[in-house]
Amino acid sequence: MTLTQIHKEIEEISEQRAGLWHTLSEGHNPAAATELKSLSERLDHLWDEERTLKAALRFGDRDHIVARARVEERLERAA
Repeated sequence: MTLTQIHKEIEEISEQRAGLWHTLSEGHNPAAATELKSLSERLDHLWDEERTLKAALRFGDRDHIVARARVEERLERAA
């Protein structure tokens, strides 16, 4: 997923969630509460994905960074 796609989905889900909050403000609705929980979990996942993607774009691939750090650590221990 690209950042643009992630932001678009976050915006769409946020609008849906706002509607559900409005529905819940009118009275208890178990189906709406369940859907709200699901949407909130999806938003959390999307925000995590966005942070991960931004970090990868800024600093490079995570696996490459970890591998490089391990090599540097071994070199420091050997010195």
